[in-house]
Amino acid sequence: MKKIGIIGAMELEVEELKGKMVIRRRVEKASMEFLEGKLNNTEVVIVRSGIGKVNAAICAQILCDCFKVTHIINTGVAGSLKNEINIGDIVVSTDVLHHDVDVRVFGYPLGEVPQMGCLAFPADERLTQLAVSSCKEVNPEIAAYKGRIVSGDQFVSDKQVKEEIVSSFQGFCVEMEGASIAHAAYLNHVPFVIIRAISDKADDSAKMDYPSFEKAAAAHSAKLVEHMLPAI
Repeated sequence: MKKIGIIGAMELEVEELKGKMVIRRRVEKASMEFLEGKLNNTEVVIVRSGIGKVNAAICAQILCDCFKVTHIINTGVAGSLKNEINIGDIVVSTDVLHHDVDVRVFGYPLGEVPQMGCLAFPADERLTQLAVSSCKEVNPEIAAYKGRIVSGDQFVSDKQVKEEIVSSFQGFCVEMEGASIAHAAYLNHVPFVIIRAISDKADDSAKMDYPSFEKAAAAHSAKLVEHMLPAI
């Protein structure tokens, strides 16, 4: 039986989904509250991981070990890395990597975690396509893009930093959790997809745009996730 783990870093990224689910039980682990039950007639476990890569990785591993999830979806917001991707648009992962990993001195490409055998963690193709098609059905006025998502333990709000990330990784958007969730899912052989609504442009305007648009962007992503669940 399928059971979908749904992770949001912040409460606003999962509060709408929590409000619509039928909760069967609540479990606290690692200072996180995991809500198990049904959403849109689908078995789910919804959790707020907290911000950053370590929190996200711990959360994803608990979903795999303790709840035996069959799929993982990360929903939330991100900063755009492409001029054509605007605030409110959706980015769905084709693959995900850590932009702040650097062990080039030992011969690894920038962004590659040693001994993993890959630079980027590939998202499940079916989940990616399902998310894009669901976006077109539920939010037809919102543009949806498939592409690389990059993650690091920093909020990118500097044009020069953004340009360096774009030049190095050709990412579509940048955030702080997706790569660690992807990393854990990859090691556990659990199919995953990262879905991000754009809240800012990851440049000098980000600190002004983010507070204004984060709630609406998070709602766009959550609505998409709810819609796609029965088809997984």
